[in-house]
Parts: sequence; C-alpha cells; structure tokens
Amino acid sequence: MKMMKLTYLLAFALAFTLADTGCRNHRPVKVTPIPGSPSGQVGELGPGGTMAPGGQIQIGGGPTVNREEFENMDADRAALAAYTVHFAYDSAAVRKSEKANVQAVADALGRDASTKLLIEGHCDERGTEEYNRSLGERRALALRQALAKIGVDPSRIRTISYGKDKPADPGHDESAWLKNRRGEFVLLHPKSGS
Repeated sequence: MKMMKLTYLLAFALAFTLADTGCRNHRPVKVTPIPGSPSGQVGELGPGGTMAPGGQIQIGGGPTVNREEFENMDADRAALAAYTVHFAYDSAAVRKSEKANVQAVADALGRDASTKLLIEGHCDERGTEEYNRSLGERRALALRQALAKIGVDPSRIRTISYGKDKPADPGHDESAWLKNRRGEFVLLHPKSGS
C-alpha cells in the first residue's frame, strides 16, 4: 500500500515537473525593437517568423529583408575588421567604449548606398551550444539596433549567430574568451555586373 502511494506521488511529481518545464519554453520570438519601424520590431527568421512573398523575411510585422539581395553580394571581411565590437560575459549590451566602432561602421555604410552589412554574433566556449547560439543572435541584433539608432536603414543589415563555433582565439582562458565574445561586421558589395 505504501509503495503504491509512493509510486502515485512520484508519477504526479514527474508529470507536474514536465508540464511546468514545457510551459516555460514558450517565450516570444527574439525580436529587436527598431526606432521608426512600423511595429518597432525587426529581426531574422526564427520561431514565429514568416517568409513573405518574394523571399522576404517578416518578423513581428516589421520591415522585411530580402535574403536574395544579401546572397548575391561579395563579402569584404577586411574592410570593417578593425571595428569588431567586444561584449562583457553573458551580455548583449553594446558598451559605451564600443560606440566609436559602431559609428565607424555607420560612416562606412553612409559612404556607399549600394553596400549592405552582415553582422556576425559570436560567443566564448562556456555555456551550451543552444544558449551561445541565442546569445550570439542577441549580440548581432543589438549591434543592428545600435546602427539603426544612428540612422542606418535596418533593411541593409542581415544578422547571423555562430555561437561558439568560430572562436577568434582557440585558448581556454579569460584572455581568449574576451576575444571570442564579439560582433563582427562584414561589408557586402554588389557583384560586378549586377
């Protein structure tokens, strides 16, 4: 009799735990508010995002990004490499000390209206792959938002997260981790003849 009560109690506790855990995972889509956009939101395709006609990505009713426009461009990784932004541990906040780099990227985009930008979000090796992929995305979107606040059209910017997959420094100490917590800018030029 005692064994049966214990079994029911354990089954109830397990069911409650599973139900509670499942309910916590239903969070809003990762969306960055952009000043001046119709709904105030723009981001990359993710859970809850939709593909609009013509290959455009639509998130939360905000502006769309035409994926094909970005894929048919030449990437210049060296052009903006000096303006890589570094982040504090477990943070996607753009620090005041990094604002000059963001402004330099905005200036570069302002000099040539035909260029676009890819922002890559990166993390250090600590944390799970899923967590770091999400944090890298938040970092890239925070940089996109910072650029939008100073006048860069967010439809010219695409973001991607590599999480911890592409470390700048393969070391396993704070010095390496500092270099790996970053957002990199890749300048995109139209292909010649386009």
